[in-house]
Amino acid sequence: MKAMILAAGRGERLRPLTDTTPKPLLMAGGRALIAWHLQGLARAGWREVVINHAHLGEQIEAALGNGSDFGLHIAYSPEAGGALETAGGIASALPLLGDEPFLVVNGDIWCDWDFSRARRIASTLDREHAHLLLVDNPPHHPGGDFCLDGQIVRAATGNRTGSLTYAGIGVFPPDFFATVAAGVKMKLRPLLDAAIARGTLTGERHGGRWVDVGTRERLAELDMELASSR
Repeated sequence: MKAMILAAGRGERLRPLTDTTPKPLLMAGGRALIAWHLQGLARAGWREVVINHAHLGEQIEAALGNGSDFGLHIAYSPEAGGALETAGGIASALPLLGDEPFLVVNGDIWCDWDFSRARRIASTLDREHAHLLLVDNPPHHPGGDFCLDGQIVRAATGNRTGSLTYAGIGVFPPDFFATVAAGVKMKLRPLLDAAIARGTLTGERHGGRWVDVGTRERLAELDMELASSR
């Protein structure tokens, strides 16, 4: 099973930091954000990782190389014409991801979820079903994204009662992106909504630590938290 880290975003809300440094290479707790993911994947038994990139992507390749420092093999999916959004970026990377379900992790989050669980989830998926990790709504996103009906993901209700936020971690079969042409810019949400309508999207709530590192303030808070814990 392979993993893909999404690292192509521009990081507008983190400027001016991201004017010279790609968002996944910003430091928190003495490590680059993406390094936390790579180390977690290696601990969980991963060996093959795909990383897409666009803005300052050459810095990502220079910093991580072939992944041997992490005990991994990294393949890169550059998006030369600019970031293709989540679904577009994954679709373009499909030739590198193989025929089996794969794990997707946003490069701009920090999470203590055990990546090894993704392997057990993948063993339960068919060619249509995908699985999302959801978390309690953070203060900056109080309305959430979805609701859980057991393990079935539903659209959030009108008053958002019981809603949860997509953590930026999911397990997907390649066929989930079959309708997205390579090189086309497309967000993930339309595909998720279509799967909800079909009843083919499952999920689980993660009650551990999760941070959407989308602003300089949240990056600074995470940095202090991780530094103190070390």
